[in-house]
Amino acid sequence: MELDFATLSRAERYKLLVSTVVPRPIALVTTVSKTGIVNSAPFSFFNAMSSEPPLVVLGLEVTDYAPRKDTGDNIRDTGEFVVSLVSQAIAPHMNLCAMDFPAEEDELEGAGLTAVPSVKVKAPYIKESPVSFECRRMTTLEVGTGNRIVVGEVLYMHIDDACFDPATFHVDAPMMQLIGRMHGGGWYTDTTGTFNMPRIAYADWAVERRKAGE
Repeated sequence: MELDFATLSRAERYKLLVSTVVPRPIALVTTVSKTGIVNSAPFSFFNAMSSEPPLVVLGLEVTDYAPRKDTGDNIRDTGEFVVSLVSQAIAPHMNLCAMDFPAEEDELEGAGLTAVPSVKVKAPYIKESPVSFECRRMTTLEVGTGNRIVVGEVLYMHIDDACFDPATFHVDAPMMQLIGRMHGGGWYTDTTGTFNMPRIAYADWAVERRKAGE
């Protein structure tokens, strides 16, 4: 099947993208409004994009499936946000944060999550998350109708001591038990079904290929 995106509706393009680009990491983003109200909302159009400078990118999309959230306005107004990653343990709480809370209501409190003061930004991080990144907006790209792509610089990181060895900087990724977003509806995946496939040096590959041809 060949699909020309120029001929598809917005809903069709959205459905195809979220059903095929899987699994996607989930950013449970906390922000603070100009009036001091804490907001938290999950986004799966998210990933790390650079280490120098350390950057994460959020896709804040408005569709029939993903209505406008306060996150984008708060980042625009304050220039700050925190990304907390989602473990299996807090997945139900993240799901509650995805509800359409009134703007004046604190999603973290409603979802039973604990807000902890950050070190470098006003938005809190989530105590129950195994990993949180304090971020400052670097730039925002306005795309389409009401959509924003936010590039944030990571200023500070919080990680569960049990998942990190400070002597070697080794992160025990399986211990974090992170989840990812799958296709539409309520489908998610975990990270228990992993496998190891080391990268191959070109020189080694060339030697093996030559041997195979002998």
